[in-house]
This record gives sequence, C-alpha cells and structure tokens, in this order.
Amino acid sequence: MGQERVATTLAGAVSKEIGACLASVDAELERRYPGDPGTRQPVHTVYVPADAFTAGTLRSWGDRALAALDEHAPDAASFAAALGPDGGSAEDVYDRVRAKLEREPVEDLRVDFEDGYGDRPDAEEDEAAARAARLIAEAYGDGTAAPYMGIRMKCLEAAVRDRGIRTLDIFLTGLMEAGGLPDGLVLTLPKVTYPEQVTAMVRLLEAFEGARGLEPGRIGFEIQIETSQSVLAADGTAAVARMIQAAEGRVTGLHYGTFDYSAGLGVSAAHQAGDHPVADHAKAVMQVAAAGTGVRVCDGSTNVLPVGPTEKVHAAWRLHHGLTRRALVRAYYQGWDMHPGHLPTRYAAVFAFYREGFEQTAARLARYAARAGGDVMDEPATARALAGHLLRGLDCGALDAAEVAGATGLTRAGLEDFAAPRRHGRTDSAR
Repeated sequence: MGQERVATTLAGAVSKEIGACLASVDAELERRYPGDPGTRQPVHTVYVPADAFTAGTLRSWGDRALAALDEHAPDAASFAAALGPDGGSAEDVYDRVRAKLEREPVEDLRVDFEDGYGDRPDAEEDEAAARAARLIAEAYGDGTAAPYMGIRMKCLEAAVRDRGIRTLDIFLTGLMEAGGLPDGLVLTLPKVTYPEQVTAMVRLLEAFEGARGLEPGRIGFEIQIETSQSVLAADGTAAVARMIQAAEGRVTGLHYGTFDYSAGLGVSAAHQAGDHPVADHAKAVMQVAAAGTGVRVCDGSTNVLPVGPTEKVHAAWRLHHGLTRRALVRAYYQGWDMHPGHLPTRYAAVFAFYREGFEQTAARLARYAARAGGDVMDEPATARALAGHLLRGLDCGALDAAEVAGATGLTRAGLEDFAAPRRHGRTDSAR
C-alpha cells in the first residue's frame, strides 16, 4: 500500500496569526479556569461556637457519635434498618464508619465567631480568638488536628466589620506567634453580598501577609453564599461568578448557607432545607460559576438533630442520610454537619456512595488506561471524573489503596495524572 500524499493550502503564517490573535484568550483561560487543584476536599465542615471550642472538641465529637451508634444502632443490621430503603448498603460500611469515628471523626472544623457565637463584649471575643489560635496551633503541633481547621469570622458589613477584622487579626497573629500558619488553615467569610466585599477581604489578607513577611497569596478563604444578591445581582448577572474573580485566586470554596438564604427568599421555617427548589437553584448557579476555576462547592446543613428517643434519632438519621446522598449525586461532595449525631450518617452516605460505584468505576478506568474496549466509550473528561471519584473515596477512607490499585492497576500518582493532567502548583496550604 503506497504512502498517502499530504497536501495543504494555508501558509504557516496563518496558523501563527491565529495563535497571536488568541494569545490573550489562552492566557485568560489559564488564569480564570486552572482546573481542580487536585488537593483533598473534606467531606464536611463542622461548625463549633468559639466559646464551646476546647482542646477536646474533636475527640468529643467522635466519642459522642460512637455513643449514638452504641445506643441507637449497635450493629450493622440495626443501622441499615434505621436508614431505611436507601440505607441498604449500610452493612458494607458500618465497620468503616466506626473506624472513621475512632480515627478521624472530623475532617474540617470551623471555630465560629458569627451566628453560632453572636455578639459578645470585645474583651470576651478577643480572648476567644486568641484561645482558638492557641488550641489549633497546639493541635497541629501534637498531631491531633483535623486535616483542615480555621475560623468563620463575622462578615464585612458595616455593623460588625471592625469586630470581624479584629478577630481575624488576633487569630492569625496568634498562629504566627505560635510558629506559623498551618497547612490546613481555612477561613470562612460569611454573608457576602457584593464582589467588593470579597476584594476587601483580599486587601485585608494582603496587608497581613505584608506585615508578617508571608508569601503573597499564602492565605486563602471560603465565601459563604447565603444572600440572594450573591447569586443574582441587581443587574441580573451571577454575582457569585464575579466574586470568584474578585478573590484574585484566593477563594477556595463556596459554601451554601441553607437557612439565611432560604429565609431571605421568604421560605417558611418548616420548609428551609437543602432539597428545596431555592436551594437547588442557588447551588446550581454556584456550581456553574465555580466549574473549572478550582473553587469547590459545599452544600449546607440540616437543623434536624438526631437527639432524643431512638425513634426520633432514626428519623433524623434518615433525613440527613438522604440529603447527603442527594448532594453527592449532584456533585456536591462536601456539606455542613451541625451535631456529633450527624457524623454516622455523613460517613455512611459518603462511604456507600464511593463503594457502590467502585467496581464499575475502577473497571472503566482500567480499560481506559489500557486502551481496551468495553460496553462504555469513555473520553478523557470521563477518565478525569472516574479517577477523581476514586481519589475522593481514598481520601475519606471509603476505599483502600490496595483494592484500588488491584482493580485499576494504577498507583495514586497514576490516578492523579488522570484526574488532573494539568498541574498549576496549588497545594493544600492554599486552601
């Protein structure tokens, strides 16, 4: 068979001209849409009022969650029955849930100086901020910290702006005096309404970094989306998209505030929940605005607590388990937990989600990596999703490294290559 004759019409200068024409667009795409940072995303964020936070808080949450299991679901069968029809896989994950509660009950903790703390005398909040810094620094020093820890300050609205700035300053200064900022540091800015408030937070952090000789951009933060104006601005645009850009690369997450947002839209208290249509709309806008930017979206919480007699605990567990599972299907891989009793169902839903799809996900990725055929034709984007699914399962403890390697033939490094083929130098410390 002879070699095909290859002919072209366009001169090489045309390609160079097109490249020059699109150079600014190439740079803009790289800057605005760097892709997922490839770092661990916690499955939840736990909020603890600043006055209630102690050195034993993390262990206490784990112990209280285990006690709830002991009392209301002492074995896999009773736990599966408590979760109802959607909890059928609980038997597969029960032991993992207990092990998680013993080993790492909380993945992300925020010491709360906002709604969960309220207005206090300045001296009292000053002391609480200094204590939070000391306890978090000690936890990272002795190895008892959660993977991520930090504070939720008061917002930058006029009435509480100075108090929020002072609390943040005391907290960050305390960490620096104790040896420096930990890699797992996370800050949350609540009740953001205008992109200019995000810009103000950036200037605030720049000032602290400059005063302390830190690398510019060292301190990142999350934006809490709990006002209607943060989703839809007065001019009809998606304000949340402008907020991400206003953060100048510092924003790491968008956290949905279930109750403030719902109340702001007039939803009655009995119907304020993560599966209400207004919540679905807000999170969908957040998700689209954040796509490709490296910013993660976090679901909100339920205020129905698993306390009281077993019947009430089981009802609250079913609700929380269902909401968590619903969020995972919609690609919201993180949510809030407001009570230790929520931890068993958080991990049950998360572990079941990753284990149920493990065999098929691993097989598809293995076929793709080997360039083998199958009954599903996967593309590079799907391979990224498959690898990302397995990595999230590994990070939270739903999957084991040995079983993933055995099923895919890939090491963690191999999974990361598929999940994030382009690297942009972002690390956990940028969270």
